[in-house]
Amino acid sequence: MINWKDFEKVDMRVGTVLSAEPFPEARKPAYKLRIDLGTEIGLKRSSAQITDHYDVGDLVGRQVICVVNFPPKQIGPFISECLVMGAYDDHGKVILLQPSKVLSNGSQIG
Repeated sequence: MINWKDFEKVDMRVGTVLSAEPFPEARKPAYKLRIDLGTEIGLKRSSAQITDHYDVGDLVGRQVICVVNFPPKQIGPFISECLVMGAYDDHGKVILLQPSKVLSNGSQIG
C-alpha cells in the first residue's frame, strides 16, 4: 500500500503525440514518440511498446497520459523522457490511456 503523499509525487499529464516512428533497434517492437506536454513541460520523447494495437498513422494527433517526472531512460540508442500510460488487454498487449474529451496539453491528472 502507498499513502496519498506517495501518489502525489507521480506527475501525470495529458499530451498530444506530434510524431511517431518505428524503433527497429528496440529489443521488443516499439515506436519512438514525440509528445507535446504543454508550455510548462514542453516536448518529450518516449519509447512505447504499442505496436500490437496501433500503427504510426494512428498515433499522430492522439492525446495520451504520460508520467513526466521519471528520470530519462536509455533504451538502446534512444533516450525516453516520459512514460506513456496504458492498460494491458487480455493478451498482455498495451491499450493507451487517453482522456475522454480533448484537454489542453500539460493538463494534470489527479
